[in-house]
This record gives sequence, C-alpha cells and structure tokens, in this order.
Amino acid sequence: MKDYTKQISDYIDQEIKILNNLDYKAIGMVINVLEEARGRSATIYICGNGGSASTASHFVCDFNKDVSLNQEKKYKFLSLNDNIPYILAIANDCGYEQIFRLQIEEKIHADDISMCISGSGNSKNILLAAEYAKSVGATIIGVTGFGGGKLHKIADYHLHVPIGNMQITEDVHMIFDHLIIWILTH
Repeated sequence: MKDYTKQISDYIDQEIKILNNLDYKAIGMVINVLEEARGRSATIYICGNGGSASTASHFVCDFNKDVSLNQEKKYKFLSLNDNIPYILAIANDCGYEQIFRLQIEEKIHADDISMCISGSGNSKNILLAAEYAKSVGATIIGVTGFGGGKLHKIADYHLHVPIGNMQITEDVHMIFDHLIIWILTH
C-alpha cells in the first residue's frame, strides 16, 4: 500500500496558505453588492464551465433556498448552466462560445448582476457573457483563479484565488459560496 501522507499534507498546506491570503475586503464588497441586489429584486445570472458549472448551480441552491428562507426579500439567482437542452441547442446552432451570452441577451438589465466563474478567467463563453452584460450596464462579479485572466479586467468586483492550481481554485470558489451564505444566515 502506497503512503500518500506527504501529497495530502502538501495540498492541504497550499490551500491553507491561499485561504490565509484571500482579499477579505473584496469578499465583503461582493457580499454588499449581492445584498443590494437582493434588496432591489435584481436577478443574478451565474455561469461557469465544468466544475465551475456545478459551483454556479450550488450558489443558486444556497442563495435561493438557504439565504432566502424566511426572508421577506428573496434572492433571484439564475444559473445559465442548468438547462442542458437549451445549452446544447445554442452550442449546436450558434457555437459553444455563445451558450451563456445568448441566454442573457435582451433579458439582463442594468440593475442585474452577471456572476461569472472561470478558473483561468479566459473562458471565451464566460467572457462573451460578461462583455454583453457589461454593455447593458449590469454589474460583473468575476470569480477566478490563476492570474485572473481577461475576466479580471472586465469585472467590477473580483473574488480571486491567486494560485495556478485548478483543484484548489475550485475548492476556494465553493468556500466563497459557503462563507457568504454563512455570514448572511448568522
């Protein structure tokens, strides 16, 4: 039997180091932006690819149910990842890079938020959605890792995991979700 103790320890140590160096002020600003959106009944359109798609869906579940439960004003999170037939129809007919932009076209408004999750910050389909949302005056929250990519430049607010490791990046993106809902429910 192989001993993985060293690799486990190294991974956990990297994650702890990253967690200790997150930008707490940026997280606080995003919490305020989200709460202001809830207060004005804005829709928060959220999207991501791969593992980030499941993170986006998880945000929707946690905010629409956990945070909104027993609240007069509810969150209106909407995941652009969850209608698979619609996504596949857009991908087939218009191209995969259009799967998120076309879902928000003529629907997102200046009062709304586009929350875009991209580990690299350079996913073309994420960038096209963010650019479209920005063009109508919506607020962009970028959730990234690595160097932040192009999404970092587009975003009005940025939750960033400064590490070139996709697994730790995705772990911390889920921590952002759980951290924020814990703060808002306690």
